[in-house]
Amino acid sequence: MSNELTISNNNEINIEKNNDIQEVTYENQKSFLETTWGQAINGGIDIGLRTLLPDFLEDEIIQVKDSIITDGFQAGMKTAIDNAIDLGKSFLGIFTGKFENMSQIKDVIKKGGLLDGISEILDWGIDMAKENNLINKSTSKAIKKGKNSILNNISNSIENSTNSQVESIEKIDKYINNWNEYFKNQDFNNMEKQYKNIKKELKTLLPLENVLTKARTVENLHKLIKNNGKNFDLSKEELELAKKLV
Repeated sequence: MSNELTISNNNEINIEKNNDIQEVTYENQKSFLETTWGQAINGGIDIGLRTLLPDFLEDEIIQVKDSIITDGFQAGMKTAIDNAIDLGKSFLGIFTGKFENMSQIKDVIKKGGLLDGISEILDWGIDMAKENNLINKSTSKAIKKGKNSILNNISNSIENSTNSQVESIEKIDKYINNWNEYFKNQDFNNMEKQYKNIKKELKTLLPLENVLTKARTVENLHKLIKNNGKNFDLSKEELELAKKLV
């Protein structure tokens, strides 16, 4: 957990716990990937079914999708994602349990068997829907026959999600650089705009320590100045401590 610096009336530096920028843990990285990859898989299936069943009405497509994506399917997909993460980490030799960059995420997608796991649970979902008479035999056959098309859409959707993460990191780097420039010019109003941009972008980003360390440094300095009445007259000790407590 990061810390926040404040200056008291007698110019003493106080350190307080600050929860604005989260810590990087195995659990929150895994939870993030379960959510984002789950959304990407859902979107890929949606696009795939529309392609494979062009004569179906929208309501019929939704009904077919709901018949396949049951609670059991969702649980199986979570397991497939978790297995891919663990296998990928083992393959990459990540023994700390935490990803450090997006290149590792891309390698996990390739080496962790994610698509193979998705393929298996997709087969299960289609079979269960047919056995429970939620979809008929011809629909089941059409989906099974075009499963590779669905998997391609899922793969593209996951890749787009990953690329979006890379773009978010680039935006955060830009906002941090902008903040530093405004900091040098003692322009707090524009610093505040960049700080809000950083926090907004972090909400959609996989927690990565190298990114969050830079963001926490900005956060500590920003709040230190703000709590000092937007006064930039800070001692060297205050500035150095703000940079260390990340």
